[in-house]
Amino acid sequence: MEFTRRSAIAMGTGAFAALSLPKLAVAAAGDDAIAAFTGGAEMADTGVTLTAPEIAENGNTVPIEVDAPGATEIMVLALGNPTPPVANFKFGPLAATQHASTRIRLAGTQDVVAIAKLADGSFAKATSTIKVTIGGCGG
Repeated sequence: MEFTRRSAIAMGTGAFAALSLPKLAVAAAGDDAIAAFTGGAEMADTGVTLTAPEIAENGNTVPIEVDAPGATEIMVLALGNPTPPVANFKFGPLAATQHASTRIRLAGTQDVVAIAKLADGSFAKATSTIKVTIGGCGG
């Protein structure tokens, strides 16, 4: 087989397309998880507080806190991870506060989203971008 400029361009285009497919699949998985949780409902940008570090030195243990007064359930997603859903917290009627804290694993710099289902059936979200210097999910 003769290696020409045309074949090099074709191979480069194919490689670029192949490398971008996993990112598209991860983005779709995050959107699917959000749609399944909210049922496609609109989300307010207020009502949820997501506290996370701006820079995480180690992606293996990134501390986050979520506070959503009046929430019955909170879902946390790391949109850049191979599996975006990270945590799901449910609060009963006797819960004193609707607050949760945990440590999550992040594959790299990405957005973390917290979506709360409020008692009246509405949804609210908060987003935080976390810069990871050492990846936690094999990165």
